[in-house]
Amino acid sequence: MSKPMLAGIVGVLGFLFYVAAVIMLADYVLSTHWTVEFVYFALAGIVWVWPAKALIIWAAR
Repeated sequence: MSKPMLAGIVGVLGFLFYVAAVIMLADYVLSTHWTVEFVYFALAGIVWVWPAKALIIWAAR
């Protein structure tokens, strides 16, 4: 299996796991103040970029 194909599979599965974890944690955040919700969802929407970037760099080598 080539590195790009493996990276694609790992990337999709990792992203699905990340989304599931964010949704599960959101249940606890939704009952808090709106600013906490805003910060949580803003960070959750951005944090996935760094692991994805590392995976893409690894696959491109």
